[in-house]
Parts: sequence; C-alpha cells; structure tokens
Amino acid sequence: MSTFLWAGLPYITIVSLVAGLVWRYRYDRFGWTTRSSQPYESTLLNIASPMFHYGILFVFVGHVMGLLIPESWTDAVGFTEHAYHLLSLFGGTAAGVLTVAGIAVLIYRRRTRDPVLRATTRNDKAMYLFLVAAIVLGMWAKLSESRISSGYDYRQTIAPWSRGILTLRPDPALMEGVPLTYQVHAVAGMALIALVPFTRLVHMFSAPVGYLFRPYVVYRSRDPKVLGERRPRRGWEPIDRA
Repeated sequence: MSTFLWAGLPYITIVSLVAGLVWRYRYDRFGWTTRSSQPYESTLLNIASPMFHYGILFVFVGHVMGLLIPESWTDAVGFTEHAYHLLSLFGGTAAGVLTVAGIAVLIYRRRTRDPVLRATTRNDKAMYLFLVAAIVLGMWAKLSESRISSGYDYRQTIAPWSRGILTLRPDPALMEGVPLTYQVHAVAGMALIALVPFTRLVHMFSAPVGYLFRPYVVYRSRDPKVLGERRPRRGWEPIDRA
C-alpha cells in the first residue's frame, strides 16, 4: 500500500492531469470554461470570487515554496527554518482561511439563488467537495502539528519525496513516518489534481495570450477625406463594403 500511495498514485495523478487536459482540449473546447454564473447573480460573486482566487493563489505559491525549494536554498539566503515555520503557519493559515471563506460564500450563493442552483451540476458538487477537503485537511495538518515555537518540518520528508516524483526517483520510505494528517492531505491533493481536467477548474490552464498581439477591432471605417494620404495603421485598414 505504501508503494502504491507514494510511488504509484503520484504518476496516476500526473497521467490523469496531462491526458485529461489533452482530451478536453481536443474534444471539448467549448466546455473549456468556468461556465460563469455571473448573469444570474453578481453581488455575492463579486465578494466571494476575489476571496477564493487570491486565497488559492497564495496557497499554490506556498506549496511551491515548501515542496519544490530545498531547505538548503532558504538557509543559504539567511531565511532560517523558524522564520519559514512562522511564515508557513501564519501566512498559510491566512491563505487557507481566505480560500475557505470564499468557497463558503460561493456555495451559499449556489444554494440560495435559484438560477445559480439550477445551473449547478453534479460535477460542480464533486469539485467543491474535493476542493474543500484538500484545503481543510491541509489546514488541519498544519495546525494540529504546529506550535508557534516549532512544528513538523515537512521539508525534511514530504518535500524531498515531492521533488523525487518530478525527477522520476520517488522514495516511499520518506512518507512512512509522516503524520497521518499530512498523508491524508497529500492523497486528497492528488485526487483533486487528477480531477482538474474534468471540472470547471480546467480554466486555470487558460490564458488570453493571443489578445495581446491581435490587431484592433474595427467597428466602422474612417472617412477617406479625414485619413488623407496617410497609410492606415495595421488593423485600421478600410473595409471593402462591396
């Protein structure tokens, strides 16, 4: 079981993520969207959406720092383990609370606004369940294993295990002595990542890059007399009305 959880399941997760994204892009491009419910209700959405998105962004950055940046690197720049512990404890908890609060308002909105509720699918409900579980379990693990003076140093175990997955050299033995709360959080996190391509969370992999380079949209032609002899700029060429 240990080998499956900490050497097999991570790669099942990665395959599900990559293959799911490829499948979704090829066969469900019109479904690659957040399916925004803003036209149904915007007041609560304008409050909850920034809370959730900023919170989850900070959570993601915290995980990248904690799992992918070796402890020796932070020590080399004078960032002590205790300083990192305090940043992780207070900063991570604040980010988690902000994220959960945003999700709570979003769920309340879906349950109390009939048009939004009717637009909610079973897929959405499952997504919220796994998302809340992963975040709450992470907060539980951190708070139950930490004090202000000290806490469980997951950068000695979970972080090397995570980096081993990326280098194709996972070491399940690193996870055997990890507190159960952290192990459950890790499994919930992998389940959430595996489900991302099949939920509305897929929109996190979208970016309007082409928008930065497209020409201006022309709604009407300029009067040739006003334009004079100047050559129109790219994107402002006169439109043939014939």
